Amino acid sequence: MISNNEIPLKKRLIAVGIDYLVIIGFLVILFALFSIFYLVFLDGVPEYSSLESQLLATFTSVIPIIFIFTYLESSGKSFGKNKAGLTIHFTRSKGKSALIRNIIKFLPWQLGHMGTIHGVYNDFDIWSNILSIVSVSLLIILLGMAFFRSDKRHLGDILAGTQVQLK
Repeated sequence: MISNNEIPLKKRLIAVGIDYLVIIGFLVILFALFSIFYLVFLDGVPEYSSLESQLLATFTSVIPIIFIFTYLESSGKSFGKNKAGLTIHFTRSKGKSALIRNIIKFLPWQLGHMGTIHGVYNDFDIWSNILSIVSVSLLIILLGMAFFRSDKRHLGDILAGTQVQLK
């Protein structure tokens, strides 16, 4: 690991921005497919319970994105890292490390889903607000660590034994 990792902030922002554009593209395709399915086969969107909505969001968006980025990072790099000239250095098993890293990296997103979905079904009660606050707080912590620590590692990198480095 490099203790004073000289990745420019601009490169990290480019990598994050491109990766999130990829995620948005995936979500747009997912929305289109579900819309077509609902309209063609179910004659509209069915009513879901809070739990069903939570599970649908988790299993159709969050988990696939975690696995997609785990595959990309364990076999080289994500689209954003590739474009920004970055790579991930692994000190342990690539697959396991990439999975741990991405579970932590996308945890704020999952918590945000949980807070929003719970809020929609429960008039944004205290639990939805707590989940949303924890989600945003964790996101800020992860981004702050990745951008401003001297080794540029966030919590997922530390737990997984990884580090984003310049090529």
